[in-house]
Formats: sequence, structure tokens, C-alpha cells
Amino acid sequence: MKISKRTRILIGIVVGLAFWLHVAKLGSAVPWPIGSVIQESKPKDAPARWRGLIGEYALNGDTIYVLEENERLTLLMKSQDRRIPLGELSGNIFKVEDRTSLPDTAIVFDRKGSGRAVSFGRSKGTFKRLAIGGEDGSIFRIKPLKPIGVLRREALRARPPRENGSFSKTDLVDVTTLDPTIKLDVRYATKNNFMGEVFYSEARAFLQRPAAEALLRAHRWLKQQGFGVLIHDAYRPWYVTKMFWDATPNEEKVFVANPATGSRHNRGCAVDVSLYDLKTGKPVDMVSGYDEFSHRAFPDYPGGTSLQRWHRELLRRAMEREEFKVYEWEWWHFDYKDWRRYPIGNRSFEEIR
Repeated sequence: MKISKRTRILIGIVVGLAFWLHVAKLGSAVPWPIGSVIQESKPKDAPARWRGLIGEYALNGDTIYVLEENERLTLLMKSQDRRIPLGELSGNIFKVEDRTSLPDTAIVFDRKGSGRAVSFGRSKGTFKRLAIGGEDGSIFRIKPLKPIGVLRREALRARPPRENGSFSKTDLVDVTTLDPTIKLDVRYATKNNFMGEVFYSEARAFLQRPAAEALLRAHRWLKQQGFGVLIHDAYRPWYVTKMFWDATPNEEKVFVANPATGSRHNRGCAVDVSLYDLKTGKPVDMVSGYDEFSHRAFPDYPGGTSLQRWHRELLRRAMEREEFKVYEWEWWHFDYKDWRRYPIGNRSFEEIR
């Protein structure tokens, strides 16, 4: 059958609209075509001499972020959401080049012997550095509300919440058996975590099979960009979630799951991940440390360096294209799309094996 030129044009328009509606529906889950290489160029790392200056400073409730952006040390006025690039005059003195945004001619930092600034001066006065746990590169710690032995006994005696409805059969897979180049740094199998205690008898990472296979695809895509997946935690027995909750002060409970509803980690559909560099084998530098209970852990935190934020965004794009969703309080935590289909689990690693 012969199709008129007008009909062919109309068909082309309809097909094109259908394609773009499909892309819009997917949203950020597919930021680039499958197999493509990241389009944005990787930024340069900030000079080491600036690292001790980057942070948050405050005076009379007015907070200023000092960050690196576009290879410039930059002030971000939190109250006004304004960015003011600075020009370096010396190691501690920076020129304010845009006088319409800030009346000061220069910003002068006061450093400690360690090289970290404790304050900076401007016309409004001296802005003192805000202390943020873990900002200096150390492991963030909390003081547990109860001794670890008490927490463990109580959690092991307790039972997970009763759930109604039907669930998919649990099929937990050891992720590293799918690809040994996926690396592990399971902090809860060591004392290198926010409570300074060992919770797992061994460093293992289990996920429900569909989530594990999705993570594998994200890892393979990241390898095209020169990076690999580094896992900090995956499936977590419910009793460990209860220990975390019972140990954490109320003001910091946003960073731990409530055992009354269970964690997505308990269902085997959440994973805590970062990146490692394929060339060096070393973890990449992120804006905050893993399990840091501060706003620096938020996925959209604006501070740090361009390279740190680029690493964070690359990880997020790799995970979201495989239908994981980042947790709003933690850049490292990703939930797989089907987490609701699986029941809360409480088996130890040994029982899974």
C-alpha cells in the first residue's frame, strides 16, 4: 500500500512524541544511552593547599560555605544562595573579585599548624569554622545509648514486626560471586564504623538476585568510565538494625532505620556503595565519609570540591540507570525498585551460607 508523504510525516511525528514521552517517563534512570561514556569532562582535583580551607563557617547565625568550584575557591552564602568566586593572592589571602556581590576586598583565613583553617575574617567580622564530625577524614562516631552487649542481647531476644500480604521468595546472592572485581569494604565486619563495634562475623555482601544483577550492570557501566563499585553494606539482619536504632540518640535517628517497620537492608534490596578507581584500586574521594551523620552526607550537599561532587553524581547516575533510588539523607545508600516485594529478613550470614 502506498503511503502519502503527509501520512509519513504524521507517523514520524507520532513515533517521535512516543519516544520522548518514554524518555521523560524514565527520567534520570537513563541519563545516557546504554554503553555510552559519561559526557561531562572529569574536573581537576582542588589544590591540596585549599583542602584545609574548605568547610563551613558562621557568624551570628549567618553561615558561609567555602568550597571549590570551576577551579576557584568559592564562597556560598547559605542565606542568599549566592556564589562568590575568589582569586588567590597567597596561601591564606583571597581577593574578592566581584565587589557587587560582597563589599570586602579580601578574605583572610586563619590556619592551625595542621593546615586547617579555624576562621576567616571579612568586614562583617570573624567567621568561625563549624565543627562537623568526620570532616577531618576520621571515622564518624556516636556514643551508644546502651552498652553493646546489652544492645545485642535485647536485639537477639526481640522478633521482627509481623507483616501481612504475600512476598516474593527470598533469594539472597553473594554479589562478589557474580563479579569478583566488585570490591568489599564492609565496615560492620570491623570496628571501622560509627559505633566502633563489630556486628558481622565476616565481610559479605548479599542482595536479592534481581537487585544483585542490577548492581552488576551498574558496575559494568562504571568500568567503562574507569571506576568500579565498592560495597560498604548490603543485606543486614533485622536484629542489627534494632541495635543501631536503640543505640542512636533521637536527634540522629534520621540516619538509621526504625526496626518497627524494618529496613530495606533487611529485605536484601538496599546497598551502601561508593566507587574505587580501576587504575589505582583505591576508593575515590567523596564529599563526606561513609556513615557520617551530618548534612554533608545529603546527596545534594553543595560543599566540597568539584571532583568530589562529580564522583558522587557519577555513582548516582550509574545506580539510577539500573532503577536504584538514592536515599534522601545519604549519598551512599540506594534502594532497589522492588524492595517492597520482599519480606524482612533476620538470618545471619552463616545461616544464609
